[in-house]
Amino acid sequence: MAKQTLKQGLKQTQKQRLTPLQLLIGQMIEKPVDQLQEYVSHQLIDNPALEATPDDNPTWEEPSEQAPVSEQESAVSDYNTWEDTIPVQVQGPRQDPSDSVSFYDKLKEQMGESELDERQRHIMEYLIGSLDNDGLLRKTCDTICDEMDIYHNFECTPEEVEEVLTILQDFDPPGIGAQNLQQCLMLQVKRRKEGWVKDMLTKIISTYFDDLIKNHWDKLQRSLHLDDEQKESLRAEVRKLNPKPGAALGEAVGASKLQVTPDFVVETDEEGHVNFSLNRGRLPQLEVSEAYLETINNLKGLSRRDKEALPLLRKDVEGAKMLIEAIQQRQITLTKTMAAIIKRQKKFFLDGDEADLSPMTLKDVAGDTGLDISTISRVTNEKYADTPWGVFRLRFFFNDRYDNDGDEVSTRKIKSLLKDIIDHEDKRHPLTDMQLEEEIKKRGFNTKRRTIVKYREQMNIPRSSLRKQ
Repeated sequence: MAKQTLKQGLKQTQKQRLTPLQLLIGQMIEKPVDQLQEYVSHQLIDNPALEATPDDNPTWEEPSEQAPVSEQESAVSDYNTWEDTIPVQVQGPRQDPSDSVSFYDKLKEQMGESELDERQRHIMEYLIGSLDNDGLLRKTCDTICDEMDIYHNFECTPEEVEEVLTILQDFDPPGIGAQNLQQCLMLQVKRRKEGWVKDMLTKIISTYFDDLIKNHWDKLQRSLHLDDEQKESLRAEVRKLNPKPGAALGEAVGASKLQVTPDFVVETDEEGHVNFSLNRGRLPQLEVSEAYLETINNLKGLSRRDKEALPLLRKDVEGAKMLIEAIQQRQITLTKTMAAIIKRQKKFFLDGDEADLSPMTLKDVAGDTGLDISTISRVTNEKYADTPWGVFRLRFFFNDRYDNDGDEVSTRKIKSLLKDIIDHEDKRHPLTDMQLEEEIKKRGFNTKRRTIVKYREQMNIPRSSLRKQ
């Protein structure tokens, strides 16, 4: 029998610690303009050394760096006051103003009704901000911990995040905060009334999930020993489950309207130029209080009590200076990132055709701007661009590459073509995946059948037998 022994030793590891200014810059970059406005408003109250200029129409200082959109044109950064907040339909035309609240705000309301301590509240806010548009959380608890540590200087354990995530998953609509589709459906089933239907749905999702998502109901019927009536009954119940609970919440609070403030306004002209401006909403120009600076710089004549307060005064002044610099760095970073996006996706901004989106990843934009991939990720998270073709999330402009016999094309282009073929097929005799492969090849794309199936499933398009009318 092998002996087990314990060994004790020292291991030296390195962990990067960001400066307070770097942490603050990261936070400012991450915030959309509406959240930035709210944050600055609180800082103006909390820090007496920070002041807003009395000018009704303040302008920002021009960024010290700008990235060219093309050789002939450059990014526009005039920062003129733009409309404050408008309800818009993302990836579509603007909507009229309404009283709808945002997906984020609806979850924040439920958070306010939960019994959370200060640490849990901080984690919950970050989790809500990390949800994808469909309401799912596609980050591990370890990743959440790392991000909060690096960008917010807040240390927590995966166990703490898991505990708060469990609370979030009890929010409405059912399925919110799930980390994958299987968990999303299971969370919804758990809220069902006890009975045979709940038991069977639980078994199907937990044990036969692959068959479920492939729509293999005949196989499920045999495995579960169901008669035809039971099979159809369960099938109808499955259709009631929502794979995108975030979209359901959006419909419930405003007919798929999102209360967003686009961070960018993109404009085109008849000569084929694409320019953009960085929206500053109602964010005031900030400056350090002259009275505070005079007090710190003029020590003569100060009373003993005033001198004792100097460390606090200096702390307030440093805080004000850091915030001003962090916001200026935010401008520069956002401007460089948007300029790089427009340069790569100029054709789309000119014609609005989704099929014209070129392959583009976070790594590509990071290379174009000289910024870190994590920075590009934070810039493009939950920020929007108002274009002539509608309001789009910045993540909309990113898509993977597909190698077409040595020529790179975007997966979005293949999907768009596939959807167009299916939309115009004979509904009495829908095309099989093999026939779709042949049609795609006729149009010059050497796409394999398994890729066709993957893209079709990603677009939630059923197989041919289920498309028959």
